[in-house]
Amino acid sequence: ENEQEVLGNLLGKHFPDHARVCVSIVHNKKGIQGDYFSYNHDHAYFCIARALPQINSKPVSEEEWSYDNLRKWGRESERHTAKNCFYPILVSGSEVVGFGDVCADDFHPGLPNVANDDGTVAVYPVDSRSVERKWRYARGSVERIAHLLKVHVTGSGEVQIHKATDERGFKTVWDDPKYVAGDYGTRWLTDLGLKMRQDLYPKSIHTVEDSIYAVSDEGSVVLDYFAGSGTTGHAVIKLNRDGPDSNRRFLLAEMGAYFDTVILPRIKKVIFTPEWRDGSPARLPTRSEAERSPRIVKYHRIESYEDALNNISFDEAEGQQALRFDDYLIRYLLKWETRKSETLLNVEKLNRPFDYRLRVHDNGHAGEQAADLPETFNYLLGLRVRTRRVHHDQGRRYLVYRGTVEERTAVVIWRDTEGWEKDDLIRDKEFVAEQGLTDGADSVYVNGDSFIPNAKALEPVFKARMFAPLET
Repeated sequence: ENEQEVLGNLLGKHFPDHARVCVSIVHNKKGIQGDYFSYNHDHAYFCIARALPQINSKPVSEEEWSYDNLRKWGRESERHTAKNCFYPILVSGSEVVGFGDVCADDFHPGLPNVANDDGTVAVYPVDSRSVERKWRYARGSVERIAHLLKVHVTGSGEVQIHKATDERGFKTVWDDPKYVAGDYGTRWLTDLGLKMRQDLYPKSIHTVEDSIYAVSDEGSVVLDYFAGSGTTGHAVIKLNRDGPDSNRRFLLAEMGAYFDTVILPRIKKVIFTPEWRDGSPARLPTRSEAERSPRIVKYHRIESYEDALNNISFDEAEGQQALRFDDYLIRYLLKWETRKSETLLNVEKLNRPFDYRLRVHDNGHAGEQAADLPETFNYLLGLRVRTRRVHHDQGRRYLVYRGTVEERTAVVIWRDTEGWEKDDLIRDKEFVAEQGLTDGADSVYVNGDSFIPNAKALEPVFKARMFAPLET
């Protein structure tokens, strides 16, 4: 209620060519008392590209289906407005058993029902006044919705064809009880056995699920850059389970400490099974649920700005004591005087890449954590990873990535090379050739010294990409 109008203006400036719709969602039954009024709704903005012709309608369960006459009425409903919508639907008893061809222009049944010699009844879109109208579906498309049709007999004995409405369009006010945050947000976390923080206000899983469903397709990537309690990730997993063709993916970003206590355990648990009670699985997942669950979820801890500063160290031999705020001096020092700093990539330590560590502060506690140099390099290089494999040779571990950089095949090879001599490098070259690790690659990057043909040392590339100016 405080920032809705401001947000609308900001979105209008950032997305001037998009349709912008503000939806009201009743998320609190009792409401929260504000100035003059008690607020019981939240706001959701949808900024929709004009290229999207329509949003999705929400499927409804068969128990909620409503039926209407398949025959059109009112304006633009007469036969001459769509000739391919005038044809017989064949009925036997209480079942639709077939569809006849589009009628010739000079054929006029005169009645809505015509008995056939085989005992079936041909039902035409003719009303009670014998006016020829049309079906709501053309002959070429009616069979797609045959499962939604049913036979209806009126009190006068007329056989009609009714069609079920199996989906419902989204409106601008969402007032279904399933959107109540307390019942379907907070309670979800309680069922998962997760302790709620006072400053977390989880939305209903159905609110987020329907918001995503309305404007996405089965292959969409959903980004939530304030992940909170992780409802977006949960909703995407649920959508994929409920829809056999859904393969949506999610990206969540969060800086709060509750990532470890709420988001991560929540995602792990809902991947395992959709139903929980008091922190325990209410039931094991079915085979189809298991098949439509993520096989892996990848998460990163990104080095913070403060951690970067804490890891800067100067070469004491140079006698440098302080960093003055002079642009040239800062750039000079970062390039030369801090070349051994962990945060600025100490290339001298890349001969043991799997043991690289950084000093970090986590919730006020200082300590060291492993830094994943291979993954970091992949991002800096722009590598779209296709495979990640580990190989072993004579006690040596090889981590090999294969993928593409700007549509060209690239291979990145990591191994511990500390203490290697010439014989080790010769064996290294032989092993790579035996395993075909670089076959078909346009570019090969390798850490440390190497005799591998056409391989590039990745350390200069790594450091150059770290300090490359951002594109604007």
